[in-house]
Amino acid sequence: MTKRIIAIAFIFVCTTIAWAILGGTIFSRTYDSGAVSSDKVASTWGTQQNQAPPSASFTEEIPRVEKVLENSKIVEKTVMDKVVHELPLESSRIHVNLDLQHRQKGLLWYSTYKVEFSGVYVFVNQSDKEESVEFKLPFPTTQAIYDNLTFNVDGNPAAVSNQKNAATTMVKIGAGKSAKLAVGYSSQGLDEWRYSFGSTEVAQVRDFSLRMGTNFKDIDFPDNTLSPSEKTETANGWDLNWTYKNLLSGYQIAMVMPEKLQPGPLAGRISFFAPVSLFFFFFLMLIITTMRGIDLHPMNYFFLAAAFFSFHLLLAYLVDHVSIHVSFAIAAAVSVFLVVSYLRLVVGMRFASREAALAQFIYLVMFSYAFFLKGFTGLAITIGSVLTLFVVMQITGRIRWAERFTVKPAPQPASELS
Repeated sequence: MTKRIIAIAFIFVCTTIAWAILGGTIFSRTYDSGAVSSDKVASTWGTQQNQAPPSASFTEEIPRVEKVLENSKIVEKTVMDKVVHELPLESSRIHVNLDLQHRQKGLLWYSTYKVEFSGVYVFVNQSDKEESVEFKLPFPTTQAIYDNLTFNVDGNPAAVSNQKNAATTMVKIGAGKSAKLAVGYSSQGLDEWRYSFGSTEVAQVRDFSLRMGTNFKDIDFPDNTLSPSEKTETANGWDLNWTYKNLLSGYQIAMVMPEKLQPGPLAGRISFFAPVSLFFFFFLMLIITTMRGIDLHPMNYFFLAAAFFSFHLLLAYLVDHVSIHVSFAIAAAVSVFLVVSYLRLVVGMRFASREAALAQFIYLVMFSYAFFLKGFTGLAITIGSVLTLFVVMQITGRIRWAERFTVKPAPQPASELS
């Protein structure tokens, strides 16, 4: 019995090494190609976007007298200094619509989205005379396209020019008058969308409102960002609203796009965890066969381990071509079929289709499927392990293990006894 356990343990260790190699191969395929795929997705779809508010300013020329040396004489000259004055932003009314569209490249899904942005901003010319004001809307990123760009001042379309990744226009604003700038565009990005208040440090905003609509339910706000003031669930997602009368904050408004289940990393994690599944299966098979007096040779355990390994091998290469759920179902069905059809020949159909099939379903299929349960994987596996321990302890409590492990002497021939 001891030699059999040592042989089974050796098979287990060899299979564990094979799983480690397979898991490493999966992660290598995933992330080596993922770096290239990420650049391709960004080049065709865009990158993360961080929209800042527009600015309004005018330039004033102020005369200044300075002394200069000319022809060995000091003379006074008048020079004009250009001073830029920023118009205060009095109110902001912003609407953002995020349309999530996952895209797959290789073994990874990417959270791409379309964004419809529109905003109405009110600036006040506090000067005592009419000024030529430059309005500037910075684009959220250089790696994106901007379609349907609108740029209106007081309801009138303005001639827009592109200057250092920003849309600009010049409009004359009367003394003490306010100007309403309406901007909008359609674009697309990757992973997350942000709105900053125009400063890397603490910024002040007045009469601010940003309304965001999503077509997804799984909303997530990054660390060090502002939570919405109001949330309303809709048929397809959420209607979120950030409203502030007079805010001082160094935080931003941000939304992280929900990730789709990643087939590559998931298959890799399942492969690295596989030795735990095989350990429980071997443990239960050893207990059951010992109790029932069934003789399973270490070579039988070798073929059972190979059938388990086939599940992860199939899963690793099917996810390249079909969805992760279909790949999982196919791999599980093939592995269970291999075990049941093999043990039917070794032990019998009843044991193969009942005890062996049930044990494989629990410790291979269900334990592996626990990785689909985001946030509950460890708890699900722990509960299954504890229940297994309880059941085995109850059914083996009356077994005299010393007798089971005692090597019975071989019977002597009758001629030697006489």
